[in-house]
Amino acid sequence: MNVRASAVQVLVQVLGEGRSLATALPPILNRTAVRDRGLLRELCHGVCRWYFRLQRQLDRLLARPLAVTEYGVRALLLIGLYQLWHLRVPDHAAVSETVAAARQLRKPWAAGLINAVLRAALRRKQELAALLESDSEAGTAHPRWLLARLRQDWPDDWPAIVAANNSRPPFVLRVNSRRLAREDYRLRLAEAGHSADAVPGVPTALLLAEPTDAATLPGFAEGWVSVQDAAAQLAAALLEVRPGQRVLDACAAPGGKTGHLLECEPNLQLTALDGDAGRLERVRDTLRRLRTDARLIAGDAARPADWWDGIPFDRILVDAPCSATGVIRRHPDIKLLRRESDIAALAEQQRAILVGLWPLLRPGGRLLYATCSVLRQENDRVIAAFLAAQPDAVEWPIAAGWGRALPHGRQLLPGEATMDGFYYAGLSKPPAAAPGA
Repeated sequence: MNVRASAVQVLVQVLGEGRSLATALPPILNRTAVRDRGLLRELCHGVCRWYFRLQRQLDRLLARPLAVTEYGVRALLLIGLYQLWHLRVPDHAAVSETVAAARQLRKPWAAGLINAVLRAALRRKQELAALLESDSEAGTAHPRWLLARLRQDWPDDWPAIVAANNSRPPFVLRVNSRRLAREDYRLRLAEAGHSADAVPGVPTALLLAEPTDAATLPGFAEGWVSVQDAAAQLAAALLEVRPGQRVLDACAAPGGKTGHLLECEPNLQLTALDGDAGRLERVRDTLRRLRTDARLIAGDAARPADWWDGIPFDRILVDAPCSATGVIRRHPDIKLLRRESDIAALAEQQRAILVGLWPLLRPGGRLLYATCSVLRQENDRVIAAFLAAQPDAVEWPIAAGWGRALPHGRQLLPGEATMDGFYYAGLSKPPAAAPGA
């Protein structure tokens, strides 16, 4: 099948059904010839990354709007525009292949429309470029509600956040320090033809010069290395696990942080919890590849009475469900699928998880709260509200050379030190008083 037609099959699910790229793309990718998979990913991610710009330009080019249900034709037109503006595909090939995809998708009536619109785009390039100056959604390729939130929370940094969100993500590896040193693995990568640099301040992280299929990396199948952004790799060190401790990784799927904790200290009694039993299978697969193990439980972190055995934990990692606005460069469909109304609901869910899990923490224990959001309603304001309501909760400050301190916790913005946008805050429970004290 024409790769553009395959991209339409993915994008129709995103645009018309509200499904994520992470759900819609893999099945179609697996049915695509290996040589075409890179282009298929590029088209799907690229259209989502620049959707708000491409759609404004398409609106200007169409003599009358498409029917609301014509998601396939809309996706083809967006794919055509994306190729013209962002890929090194010759103009004639971008037009002709997109027209051919319409016929292959049994929409021959749309072939003439697609040909006319794309050729008009080439003639009216200057006019379409002017839209970027007059329309904030087109100019930034972000929805207005998110732009407003970014401006409010980060008045000096929002342009850099927008630019980072619209960039291609770096390809970062986490070296399993139980197997080999980072520098040793960097040399193995060089022998295999991959250039990589150490990420400062993150002892296990390597930044590859070019993305690649992780399965082809030296030792990947044997658990020497995993794909994980450097910002996510900070969690294990912040939690400071010790041999023999009981550790809970709440909201654990797909298991990257679970595996890292066990790489840092294999002698843990680690429980990996997730509300989705299906996603827990990904944790199991991750741990199997890393040659390690943990207790896996499907359950709601906010309702521990349904699954907790009554024995407290020394460490708890709350990798909370969030808007994922710090990882838009990796998941550009977030711009299309996330709604402003989601944020308050997510903040309430985050608060409920903290309230639910706090009784499970042993006196003297530590809880690390993490999100991949840049919205303060989900981050330091959640922690501020929890501290105000929980008299035995104490914040332990995170002293670090990365990110910036907030009134509570520490925030990395997307692109800072090559990292994704992440938030961390540490909470501790005072040790129990000695008998007779």
